[in-house]
Amino acid sequence: MTLNEIAQELVAGCRENRAHENLDALYAADAVSVEALDNGMGREAQGIEAIRGKHAWWDATFEVMGGQISDPMPHGDDRFAVIFEMTAKHKESGEVSDMKEVALYTVGDGKIVREEFFYGA
Repeated sequence: MTLNEIAQELVAGCRENRAHENLDALYAADAVSVEALDNGMGREAQGIEAIRGKHAWWDATFEVMGGQISDPMPHGDDRFAVIFEMTAKHKESGEVSDMKEVALYTVGDGKIVREEFFYGA
């Protein structure tokens, strides 16, 4: 897949609640995911299974109540960014928060090899 095809499918999958299915299709087996802050599981997840675990943690911890996902913004031949804005409820506490993050994806050999998330503290 080309950078643009990967970027478009990642955004479509997120918008259509197919992010889990897209992990195998879009991510390299040894992909790395890096958070801006430690969420209690460390800042870095290495490998597709660890990234799958991050998704499972998110789904178990938060309920997304609404939001928007930007179109992908390519940068050169190997990166693109996406802005995620959402309202999410922490399942345990019931606290509702507005969240905004920029995700930067690096692509190599037709797969996402690195994702980095930027957000305020």
